[in-house]
Amino acid sequence: MMNDKKNNPLIIYQTEDGTVKIETHFENETIWLSTEHIAELFQRDRTVITKHIRNIFNEGELTEEVVCANFAHTTQHGAIEGKIQTKSVKYYSLDVIISVGYRVKSHRGVHFRKWATALIKEYLIND
Repeated sequence: MMNDKKNNPLIIYQTEDGTVKIETHFENETIWLSTEHIAELFQRDRTVITKHIRNIFNEGELTEEVVCANFAHTTQHGAIEGKIQTKSVKYYSLDVIISVGYRVKSHRGVHFRKWATALIKEYLIND
């Protein structure tokens, strides 16, 4: 599902069995997910995803500065009631997500790659 792409659309990916639903924004012509979301998406431990991402960069498959972005998240402070804190979280572009999906070789990876390919085609056709 995708909203008006001119206004930073919300994209929702849901697994075939409906157990995982991930929302992300389409920004700068790609989607972005955190390590935590990628781990949830592919049903792997976050440490496994981190290892794959590190290998992707170490092997020169992708350049970290090009496919990573830090987004600020504002949350309630855990220890001080009423206080808000901002935390910077690293997000990875669709290029990284797909590369990780090929490395984890899971059913979820295959399903996600098909979904992402269809989404890109839809975006190109409607642009």
